[in-house]
This record gives sequence, C-alpha cells and structure tokens, in this order.
Amino acid sequence: MRLSFRLILSLIFAVTIVSVLFALYQVQADRRARRNDLEKRAQLMAESLQETVQPLVAKGANGNLQRLVERFGHRERMEGVAIYDPQGHPVFKTSTLSARLGSELPALNKTVFQGNGWGEFFKAGQSKMHLFAVPLHIGDSTTWALAVFHDASYIDTQNSKIWRDTFKNVLVQMLLISTITLLIVRWTMERPVKRLAQWLHDLRAGSTEPHPELPAGDVFKPLTLEVTHLADSLKLARASAEEEARLRETANSLWTAERLRVYQQATLEESRLFVVSNREPYEHVFRGGQLETVVPASGLVTAMEPILRACDGTWIAHGAGEADHETVDEHDRLRVPPEEPQYTLRRVWLTREEEERYYYGFANEGIWPLCHIAHTRPVFRVEDWEAYQEVNAKFARAVLEEVEGEDHPIVLVQDYHFGLLPKLIKEQRPDVRVAIFWHIPWPNPEAFGICPWQRELLEGLLGADLIGFHIQSHCNNFLETIDRTLESRIEWERFAVSRGGHDTIVRPFPISVDFKEPPAFHSNGSGASEVLRQERYRIQRQLGIQADYLGIGVDRLDYTKGIPERFRGVERFLDRYPSYVGRFTFVQVGAPSRTHIGRYQDLIREVEGEADRINRRFESKHWKPIVFLKRHHNHHEIEPFYRVADLCLVTSLHDGMNLVAKEYVATRDDEGGALILSLFTGASRELQDALIVNPYDTEQLAEAIHYALDMDSRQRRERMRRMRRVVRQHNIYRWAANLIGAVSEIRVEPSPAERPQGVKCQPA
Repeated sequence: MRLSFRLILSLIFAVTIVSVLFALYQVQADRRARRNDLEKRAQLMAESLQETVQPLVAKGANGNLQRLVERFGHRERMEGVAIYDPQGHPVFKTSTLSARLGSELPALNKTVFQGNGWGEFFKAGQSKMHLFAVPLHIGDSTTWALAVFHDASYIDTQNSKIWRDTFKNVLVQMLLISTITLLIVRWTMERPVKRLAQWLHDLRAGSTEPHPELPAGDVFKPLTLEVTHLADSLKLARASAEEEARLRETANSLWTAERLRVYQQATLEESRLFVVSNREPYEHVFRGGQLETVVPASGLVTAMEPILRACDGTWIAHGAGEADHETVDEHDRLRVPPEEPQYTLRRVWLTREEEERYYYGFANEGIWPLCHIAHTRPVFRVEDWEAYQEVNAKFARAVLEEVEGEDHPIVLVQDYHFGLLPKLIKEQRPDVRVAIFWHIPWPNPEAFGICPWQRELLEGLLGADLIGFHIQSHCNNFLETIDRTLESRIEWERFAVSRGGHDTIVRPFPISVDFKEPPAFHSNGSGASEVLRQERYRIQRQLGIQADYLGIGVDRLDYTKGIPERFRGVERFLDRYPSYVGRFTFVQVGAPSRTHIGRYQDLIREVEGEADRINRRFESKHWKPIVFLKRHHNHHEIEPFYRVADLCLVTSLHDGMNLVAKEYVATRDDEGGALILSLFTGASRELQDALIVNPYDTEQLAEAIHYALDMDSRQRRERMRRMRRVVRQHNIYRWAANLIGAVSEIRVEPSPAERPQGVKCQPA
C-alpha cells in the first residue's frame, strides 16, 4: 500500500504540474491574442471615424460632432469616443464615458498631435480599458485628435474562466488517476512480480549477472529471495565457464572476445592494457547544432577496438574532433563506445601547428613515403622533426599519468607516429612492458638511410621490449637496418637486439579483423540468394546504374593503394572483353585523407580524372564502368557492397597488411565473390587462394578481372571457403592473444614499490 500511495501521489503531482503549465501557456497565448485583436479593432474603428470627423472639425460643426460621438457608445465593447483639441483637452466625448472614467479623461501621448497613431491599456477603477488615438489633420498641420475607448475587462474574465476550467479538470483527473492506479497496482502488479520471480528462478543456471535494487515490501519478498539464489548460482556458473575457456586454450579452437578476456586475465594477472595511437576510435563533432559521435574510417580502429572491448583497457589518442573537448571529464577521459561503454578513451590535445608538422609533416611526408616503395619522394624538415619530438614527449607524459599506480602495466604503441615513445616511457618506468606495432612496411637499410634522424628513431624504437611487424621480411629489414646503423648485438636465432643492457624482441604478428560467425539459420539456398539479389538491386538503384556484375574497392585515397592502376586495369579489361561493356561496373569507395598534403591533392585529381576519362569512353544512359564515391565510410555502410560484389580489387603498390582484403573475405558468409589481391600486400602471404597480381601489370590485372568473373562457381566457393577459414582461425583476437602472450613473457625491472630499498635493479 505504501508503494501504491507513493505512485498515486507522484502521478497526481506530475499531472497537476503539467496541467498548470499548459493552462499558464494557454492563458498567456489567449491573452496575447485577445489584446492584439482588440488593438486591431480599435485602430480600424479610429481610422474609419477619422475620415468622417476630420471634415466636421474643419467646418466647426460642433453639433454634428457631439451627435457623432454619442452614437458610438456601448457598441461592440466600445465605451465611447472623444475628440481632443490641440491643447489635449477633450472637447467632445460620449456622455457615458464620464460615468465610467470620471470627469477627467486620460491624456493623450504627444506623438498623436505630431501625426502618429497611439494606443495603450489602462485601469479604470477595478476594470481595464483600452484607448487608441489618431491625429486629425486640419489643413497642413495636425491640431486635433480622435480617441476610441474600449472595455478590456472581458480579457481578464476569459482568463479567469480558463483557470477555473483547468482546476476542475485537474480535480477530475486526480480522482480518475487515483482510482485507476490503485486498481492497476492491486490487480496487475502482483502477477508480473510472480512471473519475474519464476523467470529469475529459471535463469539461475545462465551467465547473466544482474545488479538489482529492490524496494522493501512484502510483495517483493519472492523476488528478493530468488535474486539472492540467482547471484549464488551465477558465481558457480561463471567459474565453470571460465574453467572451460581455460581448457579450450590448449586446443585449436576459435579465438573470441570472451576467450581473449579470460586469456588476458590468466596471462597478465593484474596488469592492465594501454593502447597509444594518433587516431582515436571515436570523434565528436557538431552537425546542425547537435553533438554527434563519428567513427573514423581506419584499419587501426577496426583492428584494435575489439581488443580494448575485451580487456576493458585504456586507449590514449589525439583528440582531433571539433567537439571532443565537450565530452571528456576533468582528466580528459570518457568511456566508450557511447551506446555500451566497455573501455576508457584518454584524449591528448595538440595545437594546429603541432599537428601540421608532426602528423602531416614528419610522419606522413617523411616516414610514410620512406617506408612505402610507391615512388613518392620523402620530405624531411627540421621543424617537422622538432614537432615530432615534442608530440612524442607529450604523449609520453599522458601515458605515464595513466599508468601511475599500476603494477607492471602493458603499453601497446601503435605505428610510425610514435617512434620515440617507447624509449621515453622506459626511461621513467622501466617496469612497464612496452610493445610497439609498426603497421606499415619497414624498408631495406639503404632506403631507410635517407632519413636524417634514423639513429634517433631506431634508438627510440629499441626502448620497446617488443617490436611487431606484419610479416617476417619487414622484421628482417629492421634488424638489418639496426645492424648497419647502431652498435648493438643482434641474436638472429631469436630475433632480438641487445643494446645498452636492454633486449628488444622483433616478431611478425599478421594483423586481422573481427570475424563474425554467420547466424545459425543462415542458408546458402534460394532464400539467401533472393536477399542478395534484392540488396544488389537496391545498391544499383542508389548508384543510378544497371549492371550484371559489380566490383568493389574500398580504400583511403592514398598513393600507396594503386587506385589509378586499378582503374586502368578495368579499362583494359573492357577493351579486351567488350562483351562486358554495359554489364560490369566497378565501385570505388575512397575516403579523402591527409588533404593538407599536396601529393594527396594531386592524387584526388588524378583519380577523379581517370574515372571521368574512362567513363566518357564507355558509359551509356543507364550504365558506366566506374562509380567513384569520394566520401568517408564505416564498415556498416560498406558491408552491403562487400556482400553483393562479384569481386573485390585490392591493388596496393606497397602495404603492410591491408585489412580490406580480410574484411571482404570475412563478410562473404555466402562463400561467393572473388578477391584480386596485390602481391605487395602482407595479406597475400596468408590469403593464397586470392588471385594474386602485380598492380603495375595492367594486362595481368585485366586478365584477373576476367578470370574472377568467368570462374566456375564451385571453384569460387572453394577458394572463398579456404580464405574464410584462414581469416576465421587467425582473427583479431588471436592476433591480440599472440601479441599479449609475447609481451607477457618479457622480464622487466620490478616496479618502484616492489624494489628493495637501497638496491638498484638492472634490466633483465
């Protein structure tokens, strides 16, 4: 009963507040409307009389004027009319006005005698009145005035009626709400509670851990009792599930987020995982005055976020969104993803100049072309190098703040933006396990020797306990570079570098994607084919084309991706096989990237120019060979294109891995489609059932497109099935487990709290 009483009071209070606010709004709106209507009627009446009165005043027809003003008393709420002389004294007035207003009528504003109309509301005793006055033009000057008086008390009367009706309605509503609420509580609440208790009783063997906040009361006793039993049962069930996951670790089973979480807990014990990257997984921007969350298009985000979700770690990144400052707490942190927070994002702020020189300058005009053999000359400037050093130091301070108080944390640094960061961290916290994963290729020693600060970069990298690359050849190139540049001892048997008493392990870790298992009800039969057919029709209608075959390419607009070479391969294919003209369309989704850099601006113009040139050669009314979509995208937007495309073209001129190839394979749960893959990608080492091509060889590329479209359906399914098996078994969670496992095996100095006083520890 106490709960019912509180519920009834709450509802009555809420309804009363809403009704009063609504009535207040209605009264104010009605008042404004009636006042406006009265003012308009008064002005209209005054202006109408003005034309009649002016000639009479000019003639001095006093008798006619008095009869005129007497005629307009008590007409449509009019109280009367008055005519004022140039001194502002009422000379003629309706006789009833004196009884209502007294012997002295209100004085008129001086602006009336200067040629302007004027009106006001005023009080006359206990009621309200309104007057509106207009000038009377006598000759060339204004010397008289006409005033019209209206009774305005009806406005307040109507407002009072609205308030009375509102309170009557509120009273009736309160009585009805009280009665209905009491019936609902008495008749329907006990039954759902009993059903919920039974559901909780059945759920005790499940894996969900609730955290209920139950109110006191006799009616909730069964629920309280079952929730207590459920908590005990869930503890036992969870322990059993974790034990089963640990047993599965020794078998060749699929790696999942849950298995990675259990593995991480068992391997790292109390150590926490911290990821550092330039790009953040979530940006906040203003669109139409509203705050929105944006997921940047990035292979790094695709690869790293599942790891942070599984491990509840911390991602430290540059806050580049225009509204990023609006969403963080006082420590520049926030929990993400927004819809279901599972890990922490720490943002680091950079000035525009720092970003320009460190990111666009040294990192992307220097290191990026240096490491990619794509025939673009690297540019190195002293001011860019200085900014690179400053930003690495700024990130080092942020990392040290985040790991403060943590015992043996693991810091996983991402990519070429932070070549100096491992050493900066290790100098302050030798007990931190530091790994850096270099997502781009590592060139041969001769090519890397172009960099004026190669020694500083290499020394910074060797501060890490573990350096990871995508493939073995990149590891070999790195060790050869170290061997030619720095004085150190290289142990080729275990791929390690020993320098200054510190060991750095160098290993390949081929990165992958989050492989989603198809639903249990998924079928490759006619039902699934019909769904794909409808999806293909929707996409073609959206693009404004009609084609029998579709190809897809998804890339950042970067000169290493070989997009112009790809377009020329499509052109050559249509030249050699004209039967596909009007039937095959290639869709290129390109996300603009690093547009501050001149080389990237040139690339965009080149890609657009090639697409336009080829389309002019072949296009017809409802078809064109190339559809170029220059826009940012996320995986959910691209997935339908992957599913319906007959082939995917990945023609990178040089790439560390290329996750687009693996995303395409992972998406094709129908086991259809064909992958044409550049031999200069790391993915070509794993996906050997793809059609491997040299992107510089236009003839070979054209032949590969024809072979993919003309391939026997059985062979196509077998190739895709084998590639899907590779991606499934070597998914992102396995990559993370291998990386975490390698880091956990590294011996480091004890933390400051663990060191015996007076004893200096040497690196292991």
